[in-house]
Amino acid sequence: MTKADLINEVSKKTGIEKVIVKETVESFMDSIKDCLMNNTNVYLRKFGSFVVKKRAKKTARNISKNITLVIPEHFIPSFKPSKLFIQEVKDSVK
Repeated sequence: MTKADLINEVSKKTGIEKVIVKETVESFMDSIKDCLMNNTNVYLRKFGSFVVKKRAKKTARNISKNITLVIPEHFIPSFKPSKLFIQEVKDSVK
């Protein structure tokens, strides 16, 4: 499902115009990005958590060029679904 599909689906289910739904979805995603960029996690009860994970410094190798690289410590966004969400998906997909 793409963002456009999601907007269409929400518009159909709620009866709200697609333009308004698009603005709402965009605003929701921007809010999550802003929180994560400010190192603030977002918790959505019964859905999941958007968190910032720290990746430690590590050494990697480029085998084709036989070069060793050092990848510095960095932070990445991550989503962790709630236990209820995981169970609902398990129960519905068989």
